[in-house]
Amino acid sequence: MPKAKYDEIYMSLKRAIETGTYAYGSLMPSENTLIVQYDCSRNTIRRALAGLGGDGYVQPIHGKGVRVIYQPVDRAPFAFGGIESFQESASRNNFQVVTEIIQFSVVTVDEQLAKESGFPVGEEVYSIHRVRRLNGKPLILDKNIFLKSAVPGLTPDIAERSIYAYIEKELGMQIVTSKRTITVEYASEQDQQLLELGGYNCLAVVSGQTFNSDGIMFEYTQSRHQPDYFSFHSTATRKKM
Repeated sequence: MPKAKYDEIYMSLKRAIETGTYAYGSLMPSENTLIVQYDCSRNTIRRALAGLGGDGYVQPIHGKGVRVIYQPVDRAPFAFGGIESFQESASRNNFQVVTEIIQFSVVTVDEQLAKESGFPVGEEVYSIHRVRRLNGKPLILDKNIFLKSAVPGLTPDIAERSIYAYIEKELGMQIVTSKRTITVEYASEQDQQLLELGGYNCLAVVSGQTFNSDGIMFEYTQSRHQPDYFSFHSTATRKKM
């Protein structure tokens, strides 16, 4: 089954859960029903359900079927467990978005930047600062560093649209792994100048290193969020000891 068909079924089931067609606590239709509905193989349905399980939308129940465990949240949920671009997350949450480029330059990694980002001293990188406006409000400041040799040809125009779309569709690079840390930090002078903090003196900060299929770290990002619009979610399972 082509990947496009699997993606189509996965997204269709995901939308049905998000819109309440399959309500929280209910059981999903049987595999046989879904096979007929989507005219596909059993393996494709199982892959789609496994993907939904990994995203925290459903959970298989032995002897009963697959139960819906998704519940909507009030704040914008940026998927902490997955790797998702800002544009993808904003589209999923039906936000009107505008990206404003504050800084776009090529710099050489010095010792301080190497310590912060993990890139080797002497490497050339793109340093990009972007303010993200959700429904007209400047709420997120993204500070991105991309390895120039791994992501050649970046431009402000690409950064204003979607760098991940450029990486995957134009460069053909596979984005595989992201290691992230969430902290709460006092708002800097720059944060106060660029973001609408709504009286807060702190932000939620997500720092991450992202790797491609060759195991090369091509991105370091620090994403600084106004607290009212910050709600990361992830799905975890308890391992047997």
